[in-house]
Amino acid sequence: MPAYPRAELEEMVSRWLAANRDAERAGDWIQSLGAMYTEDAEYGWNMGPDQEFLARGRQQIMDWALGFHMEGFEQWRYPYDHVLIDEARGEVIGFWRQVSPARRADGSHYEVAGLGGSWFRYGGNHQWCWQRDFFDLGNVKALFMELAANGQLDAPVRRKIARLAKGQAMPGVYPLHPAPGLLAKLKGYYAMARIVLSGG
Repeated sequence: MPAYPRAELEEMVSRWLAANRDAERAGDWIQSLGAMYTEDAEYGWNMGPDQEFLARGRQQIMDWALGFHMEGFEQWRYPYDHVLIDEARGEVIGFWRQVSPARRADGSHYEVAGLGGSWFRYGGNHQWCWQRDFFDLGNVKALFMELAANGQLDAPVRRKIARLAKGQAMPGVYPLHPAPGLLAKLKGYYAMARIVLSGG
């Protein structure tokens, strides 16, 4: 991986953060962020022990990562708290939060607990050529359950959850390995129950 001038990476990060703020204001991730990827960029994230998401090329990134998978999150905010730049490797790591527009009874916003972020590889010309997101999936699920219980989970998100639960195909989502069958799942639940009941 080539080295890049520190100033160029800092300018890329500045443009990226500004584009994210524009996307949040407009509720349009494609328009604000799509051009910030190289034509052959890759963008992915983990979706649990059995599945991954991967978009190959700018068009798939716009259609799938910034389009389909961001439906229902147009009004969410993803403020960056800290950014680390490695100009020798041309890589950046940004730590962000996931903040829902919905509010609890005390007036605070629903927010995913835990650590979230993105690992980027710079491709020159103020564009990313690779991105990998990371977040606490368990905390995301817990927040979605809380939002659903209070009738505040947006319809597009509910539809995607239903599709996943039914094993229906979703753009860019592929299995890491065959999902465990019912018997294997029951065996795992039974083993965990025994641990809980026996205290170890």
